[in-house]
Amino acid sequence: MTSWQPLSGTDAVIAAVDTALRTLAGASHAGRPCPSAPEPDGDLGADERRLSGSLMRVNHVGEVCAQALYSAQALTARDPVLRHQFDAAAREETDHLAWTQRRLGELGARPSLLNPLWYGGAFAIGLLAGRVGDATSLGFLVETERQVEQHLEGHLDRLPAADKASRAIVEQMRQDEARHADAAQAAGAAELPAPVRWAMRAAAKVMTVTAHRF
Repeated sequence: MTSWQPLSGTDAVIAAVDTALRTLAGASHAGRPCPSAPEPDGDLGADERRLSGSLMRVNHVGEVCAQALYSAQALTARDPVLRHQFDAAAREETDHLAWTQRRLGELGARPSLLNPLWYGGAFAIGLLAGRVGDATSLGFLVETERQVEQHLEGHLDRLPAADKASRAIVEQMRQDEARHADAAQAAGAAELPAPVRWAMRAAAKVMTVTAHRF
């Protein structure tokens, strides 16, 4: 097995562009099997299927944003070890992206029409956080992952009980996000000021409400 080596500046930019293209083209592939429930789905009515499709579209948007955030933070990280940590977490987020995309297809739902906008905005925010410093970038990651964890818990409450396939995916995502937040905290994350956390929650609310429909 070859040891991990940090990318050069040019290679890092190329990797970031590649991530953006694969994410927006729907060409991401999971490295882990898609989570499955021990029991098959029950019968989903038309309204339940639409609800599940809308919720999984929101989750897919979240993973599009995660790809952008991790890519930008890896690009700006000063510590090569931290950059590797961002890259490793991003690979798990790629699993989430592929799983949610697959589930959207199974539900007959489409991804958000605004994915390029979501990606661009998240990438810009990740760049800004990374430029401030590694501790702030980690703090931003902790807060983001904690908010996503709460968001996924809310979706577990809202998803139809019969939609066991979506619930299995969301539960695994929730566990992964909690682990990413814990790892970032342990790596030396700085606590973000309350106004920044409130602004992040407000922006996330706009995104989830919009992505639910579009």
